[in-house]
Amino acid sequence: MTPASTAPTTGAPTRARDTDTHCPYCSLQCGMRLRPTAAGTGGAPVDGPPVEVLERPDFPVNRGALCGKGQSAPALLARGVRLTGPLLRDRPGGPLRSAGWDEALDRVAAGLAAVRERHGADAVGVFGGGGLTNEKAYQLGKFARVVLGTANIDYNGRFCMSSAAAAHRRAFGLDRGLPFPLADLPHTGCLILVGGNPAETMPPALRYFRELRENGGTLIVVDPRRTRTAEQADLHLQPRPGTDLALALGLLHLVIADGLVDEEFVAARTIGFDRARAAAMAHWPDRVERITGVPVAELQRAASLFGCAATGMVLTARGPEQHSKGTDTVGAWIDLCLATGNAGRRYAGYGCLTGQGNGQGGREHGQKADQLPGYRSIEDPAARAHVAGVWGVDPDSLPRSGRSAYELLDGLGQPGGARALLLMGSNPVVSAPNAAHVTARLRGLDLLVVADLVLSETARLADVVLPVTQWAEEDGTTTNLEGRVILRRRALDPPAGVRGELWLLGELARRLGVPDGFPDDAERVFDELRRASAGGDADYAGISYRRIAAEDGVFWPCPDARHPGTPRLFLDRFATPDGRARFAGVTHRPAGEEPDREYPLHLTTGRVLAQYQSGAQTRRVAELNAAAPGPFVELHPRLAARLGIADGEPVAVVSRRGRAVAPARVSAGIRPDTVFMPFHWPGAGRANSLTNPALDPVSRMPEFKTCAVRVERLPGTAEKVSGGEDRGGRTVA
Repeated sequence: MTPASTAPTTGAPTRARDTDTHCPYCSLQCGMRLRPTAAGTGGAPVDGPPVEVLERPDFPVNRGALCGKGQSAPALLARGVRLTGPLLRDRPGGPLRSAGWDEALDRVAAGLAAVRERHGADAVGVFGGGGLTNEKAYQLGKFARVVLGTANIDYNGRFCMSSAAAAHRRAFGLDRGLPFPLADLPHTGCLILVGGNPAETMPPALRYFRELRENGGTLIVVDPRRTRTAEQADLHLQPRPGTDLALALGLLHLVIADGLVDEEFVAARTIGFDRARAAAMAHWPDRVERITGVPVAELQRAASLFGCAATGMVLTARGPEQHSKGTDTVGAWIDLCLATGNAGRRYAGYGCLTGQGNGQGGREHGQKADQLPGYRSIEDPAARAHVAGVWGVDPDSLPRSGRSAYELLDGLGQPGGARALLLMGSNPVVSAPNAAHVTARLRGLDLLVVADLVLSETARLADVVLPVTQWAEEDGTTTNLEGRVILRRRALDPPAGVRGELWLLGELARRLGVPDGFPDDAERVFDELRRASAGGDADYAGISYRRIAAEDGVFWPCPDARHPGTPRLFLDRFATPDGRARFAGVTHRPAGEEPDREYPLHLTTGRVLAQYQSGAQTRRVAELNAAAPGPFVELHPRLAARLGIADGEPVAVVSRRGRAVAPARVSAGIRPDTVFMPFHWPGAGRANSLTNPALDPVSRMPEFKTCAVRVERLPGTAEKVSGGEDRGGRTVA
């Protein structure tokens, strides 16, 4: 980290040449090249981004293609967009003011120590993010356990991939989003994409689906909306939200009834098929049509296309996963793969389209409540001993499992819950379910510390805001959705007053009595991560910065320097004790909340092309805001006509938890019993004011993807559809 005394006053290139790196957004982690501009070459200040983005066609994942978010990512590096110095609040309800780093860190350390002394170690909570690099995620988990001694650390990835991860581990003994590279997709015979819209969420990946069809393969898309991705499909199934479990069981029923089970594979490489068969046979086509709304003829066609294909894949995304039964739902789709022999061989299998930039690596190295680095269980004595040895501490000093993400947020400021929170890389004021309730919990803390690159809605509530570096200003690794560990390279120095998360964790550790073990150098941290992960499920021991750069990424597990890495998992055996995959054998059950007379409609939520996650970054980019300037409520023409709602008219969506207001967008592409809202905006248009925090019993995933609502017409409304409040009560944009 550049010392404060010598740091430049504006971002400037550390070297006057192009830098190969990766996009800061989604889990594709697309390769890109950064070239300094006039604004980033020093001398007189020039407005605009200090670098421009060039194509990097040699990186195999995106082959040069980039979406608008990736192309415009340097806009966040421009002067005036991001935070450039710490902020403090002197009294509750007072304004945030500028401060120096020593004052800010002293305030944080004293506050954390006071809460810990008064209420115990678990009264200090830590909340991380799926966008943090592997090094930051690892160091944050180590800081929580070694310095703070708290069990209460979790991260926003619990809201994204946790149900798929739980189902993957239950079936195969190991979770990696995709157990095969994206390059395999065009070579499968039939691909079922469940609840994903990569045409808008990861556009460079859409070429793989197009190539699949060009090669003669079949694409089936399952989604309550006719999205841009669904328009590319050979068959679009449009179930009611919350019924994907019944749909998967109905397809498995038909595969069994039509004699399409791969009996040899089932006998040789799986266990538990009898239970899965019994569950599926209770979901006959007419029953599944009544539950899902998908006609029997479409069910039969889908089952035939998948069951008769030489190879098949199922990919799930947040649509089937973000439910109080998400683990079982993914398990049922895996059962369909296992029954047809579509697992553990080339061009076949189940995979999850991970969402956040480092959603895969972020869940592997210790920022989850139940986990130590290398995807180890924090309750496993051998795992505790191994990691404690790397950290140089007594295994008995490590805490046990803590609260999952929503449970951690729900308990803030309450008896037995955290009273201080250190938050990095997340914006739960916008992204958490039942968001108004979570916002109230954040307001009730004794101390809220937020490290972010912009003044997000959550940062506006904080007592201390710490400005941190961005992707182009630091080295570090991430792990993309394929399990490919890649390397982001530093192209710029950060502005004066901005520090990296590794540096600030080290400074806080020293102030809290742990002077060693928290270096600022990302490569040193990664080398320690390699040792901590060695022998674990996510084994990075054989991966180095030099090797990543030479090979365009290395697939884990990679246990030593001679190992080639593992692009394809499970070809010889599954990662279970006996090498066999497990059928889930699950049955359908209703969503946590079903429509009724008072709330007769389903609400489902999701993303749009020009925005990303809570929008904290993308809402600050002019061209992205021009393309997607605010929230909306998508509803079917029949529903709009029944309610007397015109396209563009403001409407209110009301659930048992809250109310959101946004313009209507009338579309024949959505089911008449369903409305859709994107979740990128705060204030009156905040979709997560409505969503249900009912949790999956295994993954602890909240039920973002369905809840019961009603829609109300608001003629002449003057309500705002964006904005929010800071902790001092002031309205903000």
